[in-house]
Amino acid sequence: MSELTAQNLEYGAPIFIRIFKGSSTLELWMESNDGRFKLFKEYEICAYSGDLGPKEQEGDLQSPEGFYFVNAGRLNPWSQFHLSFNLGYPNKYDRMQGRTGSALMVHGDCVSIGCYAMTDTNINEIYTLATEALKGGSRSSGCMLFRSN
Repeated sequence: MSELTAQNLEYGAPIFIRIFKGSSTLELWMESNDGRFKLFKEYEICAYSGDLGPKEQEGDLQSPEGFYFVNAGRLNPWSQFHLSFNLGYPNKYDRMQGRTGSALMVHGDCVSIGCYAMTDTNINEIYTLATEALKGGSRSSGCMLFRSN
C-alpha cells in the first residue's frame, strides 16, 4: 500500500481504532517506526443503529461504546456482511454494569442492527490491516474505543 509508505508506516504494524458515533467516523491509527501511533486514515461509517450512548441490553439496537480488543479469533472472513470482526461486547466492564448483547461487529454491507457498518471497500482495507497486524505479532489488533462525541 503506497499510502502506508507515504506516511512512513509499515504493513503489519499494530493498529488502534477509534469510532465516533456523532460524526460517523472510524479512525485507524498505526504504530510508526518510532513506536508512536499515527493517524493513518479516517473512514466514514455507513450505518450504526441507536442513539448516542452505550448499548445496555440485547435487542436495544444500540451500538456499543467502550474499550474492546480484537484478537484473531474475532475475525470473520465468512461474514454474511462481506467481512467482519467481533468487538468482544460485552467486555468485563459491560458485564459488571449488567449490559447484555452479542455478535456486535464492524462489518461491510452498509446495514446495521447494532453494529458499525462500513462500505465493502473500506472494510476490505480495515480488515486487511487488522489481519496483518495480528500476523505481525500483535496479540490483538488494537484497543478499540467506541464513544459518542
